[in-house]
Amino acid sequence: MRVAMWSGPRNISTAMMRSFGARPGTAVVDEPLYAHYLSSTGLDHPGRAAILASQPSDWRAAIDDLLAPPPPGVTLQYQKHMTHHLLPQIGLDWLGSVTNAYLVRHPASVVASYSKVRGEPTLDDLGFPQQVSIFRRYPGPVVDAADVLRAPDAVLPELCAALGLPWDPAMLSWAPGRRDTDGVWAPHWYAAVEASTGFAPYDPTPPSVPPRLAGLVEEALPLYLEMAGHRIR
Repeated sequence: MRVAMWSGPRNISTAMMRSFGARPGTAVVDEPLYAHYLSSTGLDHPGRAAILASQPSDWRAAIDDLLAPPPPGVTLQYQKHMTHHLLPQIGLDWLGSVTNAYLVRHPASVVASYSKVRGEPTLDDLGFPQQVSIFRRYPGPVVDAADVLRAPDAVLPELCAALGLPWDPAMLSWAPGRRDTDGVWAPHWYAAVEASTGFAPYDPTPPSVPPRLAGLVEEALPLYLEMAGHRIR
């Protein structure tokens, strides 16, 4: 079984990858379309050269790798995807060969976090339009990051049931440290996850959105609400 989890940036996507990676017989794949995204857009992200060297820059080759027969003993492949990596030129037919799922987060929280990394994000940078577009064509279970952090022991079993997977409590905790399956960009982004042993406690503090980006939150909100209306509660 192949599960493709579609998330925007500044979410709990890496923690979710750790959670699924804690299941026996599971192989995780970390953002397999990242090199194609950087090659096509010309963007200069941290570790750009290493990323381009670590993955196929041709999306077709990346998809072929995803759909190749799994190694012996692997019964579940978990693919961590960023929605904005799915550029318009990438064919979508392969999404019919995987089980698609969606991880969402309120845009105020996303913008507040993202603006600390890139000062002037756009709506496409946040991935909300792409996520809605994928979901409309290939619907699947939706979970909200806030719900997961509030009650992972309640939401994750429901997510597994929706995916047709047996629940495994191993998903609630993991060993700290880096994984061989982490992308080569891990040194730039994964410090908090590498120090973690489970999902962080939910923080109810309202996000601090820079006033200049308040309009971006309003622009993204209808797209988030469309997805959140389908979320597992």
